[in-house]
Amino acid sequence: MSYSYSRRNIFGSSGPRFNVKKPVEVDKEYEAEIEDISRRGDGVAKIQGFIIFVPNTKQGEHVKFKITRVGNRFAIGELV
Repeated sequence: MSYSYSRRNIFGSSGPRFNVKKPVEVDKEYEAEIEDISRRGDGVAKIQGFIIFVPNTKQGEHVKFKITRVGNRFAIGELV
C-alpha cells in the first residue's frame, strides 16, 4: 500500500514558513549591522536571521532604520 500526500495536506495552504511570526514590524525602528550588499545595491541586515534590505547603506555600517514593509521572506527598511 502506498501513501500519497502533499505538503498542502500536512501544513495547510500556505506552508509552515509563512505562519511564523516575523521578528520585525512595520513602522518600528531597529539597529543592526549591514552584513552584505544585495544585487540591487541595497544593504542587507539581519534580525534573528530575518533579512532586511536597507537602501543607501554600505557593508560594515551599523545603522538605525525604520521598517516600511514586511513580506513573507524579507523586510524593507529606510534609514532614520
